[in-house]
Amino acid sequence: MAIIDKPSDYFNTKLYTGNGGTQSITGVGFQPNMTWIKGRSFVDNHFITDSVRGVTKTIFPDLTAAEETQSGALTAFGSDGFSVGSMSEGNTNGATICSWNWKAGTSVSGTSTGSGTGKAYSGSVNTTSGFSIIKYLGNGSSGHTIPHHLSAVPQFIVVKSLDRGTNWITYQAPLGAGKFLRLNQTNAESTSSSRWNDTTPTSTVFTVGNDGDLNNNDENYIAYIIANVQGYSKIGSYVGNGNADGIFVYTGFKPAMIIIKQTNEARDWLIIDNKRLGYNVKNYDLHPNLTAAEDTRERLDIVSNGFKMRDASNANNKSGGSYIYMAFAENPFVTSTDNGSIPATAR
Repeated sequence: MAIIDKPSDYFNTKLYTGNGGTQSITGVGFQPNMTWIKGRSFVDNHFITDSVRGVTKTIFPDLTAAEETQSGALTAFGSDGFSVGSMSEGNTNGATICSWNWKAGTSVSGTSTGSGTGKAYSGSVNTTSGFSIIKYLGNGSSGHTIPHHLSAVPQFIVVKSLDRGTNWITYQAPLGAGKFLRLNQTNAESTSSSRWNDTTPTSTVFTVGNDGDLNNNDENYIAYIIANVQGYSKIGSYVGNGNADGIFVYTGFKPAMIIIKQTNEARDWLIIDNKRLGYNVKNYDLHPNLTAAEDTRERLDIVSNGFKMRDASNANNKSGGSYIYMAFAENPFVTSTDNGSIPATAR
């Protein structure tokens, strides 16, 4: 994959204020294929809508609930953003709200492979940014393989059943295919062969076991899949030092969004981005597993080539704590035209 010179063509955080009715949100910079929305100033659920399942179709990262059709949720994807209705999670009057937006765009479809009966899948993929959205039918057989169309090995996958209440199951390359985390819970990493079948994803497919959270026969699932792309996205791990003068994590770009989870102890997930409030050390966080309003704790600095811990919190920097992270870029540390010699500007 080539270096991406303008990451905001593929990922962008957009803040807005709710009006309690309907409104169009512009300024994203592209037409999103996936939008994740969370209120900042009030307590309520997160929700995700994507172009593969269709507008008004909502799933909630902090809940186990099945997919819901909400006429007042995200009602349209536009060329520069999206529209929302009156659902409180996305448009409470006078409230501050955050949206994280990703671009995919190329439609794909086919029949799954591997063990058991092949089943239909469909999706949207962007091989440049290493992101795909795949909706598939389970077949109940361990070793069921789902094409992801990235032409690169995924580093992060999250799967959710659309038909019933289940956990959000995540794969992170630093943990390996024998372990998993639950996006909607605080749990530490768990070991299981029935989730990812102890099989590392390849450049063409990911493999699921026979667990119902990922692979009940004829049950509908949605998967969001991410690969590492130089200058744009990075999934990795680090060990905390328990010090306010914390560790530095190198990403190779100035992050626009960082997701963090401690893996060896039960702990909340964190999302930090470059817009809330958008300057060091005021990088506030939200929690994918919680309905809580924005947390104003000052956890880290975002710098030109990674992030630096400024907090000894257990959530992101406990001494000896093991953490995974996923980051998307605001600016690449280098560009495709400078042959790796010109660093981007820190803030």
